[in-house]
Amino acid sequence: MPRPRTLARLFAGPGAVGLYCSLTAPSAVEMIGHAGFDFVILDTEHALVGDSELAALLRAAEAAGLDALVRVPEGDHGAILRALDAGAAGVVVPHVRCRADVDAAIRAARYFPDGMRSLGGGRAADYGVGDPREVLRRANAEVVVAVLIEDREGVEAIDEILTGGGVDVVLPGPGDLSQSYGVPWETRHPLVRAAVETIHEACRRHAVPFAPMTTNPEAHARWSAAGATSFILGDAQDLAARSIRDQRALAEQPK
Repeated sequence: MPRPRTLARLFAGPGAVGLYCSLTAPSAVEMIGHAGFDFVILDTEHALVGDSELAALLRAAEAAGLDALVRVPEGDHGAILRALDAGAAGVVVPHVRCRADVDAAIRAARYFPDGMRSLGGGRAADYGVGDPREVLRRANAEVVVAVLIEDREGVEAIDEILTGGGVDVVLPGPGDLSQSYGVPWETRHPLVRAAVETIHEACRRHAVPFAPMTTNPEAHARWSAAGATSFILGDAQDLAARSIRDQRALAEQPK
């Protein structure tokens, strides 16, 4: 299957930008691509996205020249296989708390000798056209395994998580981190900020790309200055909801 670029290299920067997308409409994914984003993370953990809907979202991403990762449900290694077989460029693995979580995800996402992903001849394998050994080689070289650190246990084990390789990019999850530290939705709380900084410093030590969430200019400038090479600018669903509220507020303005 055609790839606009190698996504792991894209995350190494500089300046790659993406969005989460919890919307289930293929047109929303196309809009993200045509707006100039480099990648999209399709959410099958929180959003009501079935396998057939996911296939349509992935086709929309390809049509718009957009690399697509799939955020799979926690602990669902079958979902990793189905997302990659459907043509995803990689997976985002949520709630990674220890190295064993990484090893299990790699086993599901990569073929021998790196893992034990089940062999198939479907869409990701160009429906059997060409040398199947080349399909496996290319998949192991290109498929991205991104880990989402969103629990206190994951922060405390971050060096162990990154030791041993196999992680292409690390994403912090400030929302769930805030809950894990006992301050739900206080994503700017000092405890949460310190946790995200700890993750970032570990990524620097292990030379693993780090992609923070930067939903406002201040955060984007701060992480750019700190050396981040790729950024997630929020969720398309949140942006759409905010735009709808802002538009409704026009009717409340004084006449």
